[in-house]
Amino acid sequence: MSNPADNVTLVDHPLVQHKLTLMRDKNTPTVVFRQLLREITQFLAYEITRDLDLTTRGIETPMEPMDSPTLAGKKLALVSILRAGNGMLDGVLELIPSARVGFVGLYRDEETLQPVQYYFKVPEALENRLVIAVDPMLATGNSSVAALDLLKQAGATNIRFMCLLATPEGIARMQQAHPDVPIVTAAVDRELDDKGFILPGLGDAGDRMFGTK
Repeated sequence: MSNPADNVTLVDHPLVQHKLTLMRDKNTPTVVFRQLLREITQFLAYEITRDLDLTTRGIETPMEPMDSPTLAGKKLALVSILRAGNGMLDGVLELIPSARVGFVGLYRDEETLQPVQYYFKVPEALENRLVIAVDPMLATGNSSVAALDLLKQAGATNIRFMCLLATPEGIARMQQAHPDVPIVTAAVDRELDDKGFILPGLGDAGDRMFGTK
């Protein structure tokens, strides 16, 4: 694991990089692509939750009573940036099944590359929760910034962002708009093309995940 930029964590575990290579391959079928995304997401979730607050509670093991560690505070909120973010939900929920779940619906105008909002539904009391926003691709950063804007307007003060791929441009845009939000990713790719797609990338994550074009 390394830090290519301030507040960016690159998860370079060999299994993550191997699985990401399979995802990049254009010949990988949809069902395998979804499975790989779920598996990589669990590695990323492990890293992004590394410093969750703990307290203790009294339990009895088969041998004796003890004070044992347990998560503290309100349940965290997992927010999917639609539609591709949904592909990362299951991986995190398998690790943290009690997490509250929210959705931010945005699509990218292909002419302006700017996000257009069409849906917003999140858990209550975001100000008291760790909020993890998930989207496989941090490309231009415009949609991610817009989603975090909405989350902060809804009261969130402790936000982390998790993605599969990022670009230098997307990271710079996020750090400019939300310097307080840590980013966890599996790779920082070379650049964007003139249509705002990541190079070398893996294509459109939503299309490959759901089998659409």
